[in-house]
Amino acid sequence: MSALSAPKNTVPGVSPDIYSAADFAQIAKIIYDAAGIVLPQGKAMLVYSRLAPLVRSSGTITFSRYIELIRANGAELNKAVAALTTNHTFFYREAHHFDHLRAEVRPRVIEKLRGNRPVRLWSAGCSSGEETWSILMTLLGPDRTAGLNLARADLRVLATDIAPHAVARARDAVYPASDLKPVPEDLRRAWTKESNGQVTMSDTLRSIVRFRLLNLLGDWPIQGKFDFIFCRNVMIYFDNPTQERLVKRFCEALTPSGFLYIGHSERVTGPAANDFQLVGPTIYRRRAA
Repeated sequence: MSALSAPKNTVPGVSPDIYSAADFAQIAKIIYDAAGIVLPQGKAMLVYSRLAPLVRSSGTITFSRYIELIRANGAELNKAVAALTTNHTFFYREAHHFDHLRAEVRPRVIEKLRGNRPVRLWSAGCSSGEETWSILMTLLGPDRTAGLNLARADLRVLATDIAPHAVARARDAVYPASDLKPVPEDLRRAWTKESNGQVTMSDTLRSIVRFRLLNLLGDWPIQGKFDFIFCRNVMIYFDNPTQERLVKRFCEALTPSGFLYIGHSERVTGPAANDFQLVGPTIYRRRAA
C-alpha cells in the first residue's frame, strides 16, 4: 500500500489535538496492515465517528493516545477493526446467486449427501447471518421432509466474519419478519418460526452452521476443501494485490469444480484467474485440472 497522504481537513469542529490528519493516516495504515481494509482520505469523518466511542470508553481521550493503545493491545485493535467494518447485508441479496445455487449446485449437493459423501460450504464475511441462512434454506429446499433428510447427512456450513458483534447476531438467528420478505414464502414456511413480528431460524438450520471469528488475511484453521464459497461484497474494501492473494487462497480451499460466489462489483483477477471459469454473473467455477 502506498503511503497515505494526510487529508487537508479531518472533522470540522473537532480539535486537531483530539483527532488530526496525522492520526487518520496512522489509523489507515494500522487497519490496512491488520485487515487489508483500505481507508482513503475521504473516510476521515467515518473513522472519527466509528472510533470516537472506543476512544472515550478506553479512557485515552485523544486519538493519538488511542493509536498507542491499539498498537500495544491486540484485543483493542480487533475492536477498532470491527468498528470500521461495514456489515450491511440482507436476505437473498443478489438473488441470481441463489437461483444458480438452487438449479446447478443443489442437485450436486443432494447427490453427494445421498452417496454418504461430505459437503462443506463457507460463508466468508457472513456479517449478521442473512447470507448464511439464505444459502441453507435454498439448499434444504421447500419440502421439509426432504430437507430434514439432507440436514441429517454430512452437511456442514462454516460462517465467518471479523466483527464479533456481527457474528453474535448471526448466531442468535433472530430477525424482524420484514427482513425476510425477499425469501420465497415456501422456504420461510419450511425453515423459520415467526412470533410477535420476529423470525427465528429453525433448530435444523442452526445445527448445521458453525459461526467463527476469522480475519481473512490471517491464518485459516480449516481442514478439508469446500464445495462452494460465498465471499460477497468483502473484497471491495481491499486493494488489488490483497484481492488477488485472497482469490488464490479461495481457489486452493475449493474442491475441483467447486464454486466461488463474489459481489456484483468484484472480479476474479490475478494469478488465480486462469484457475477459474466464469459460469454466471459473479459466479466462478474452479477448473477441474
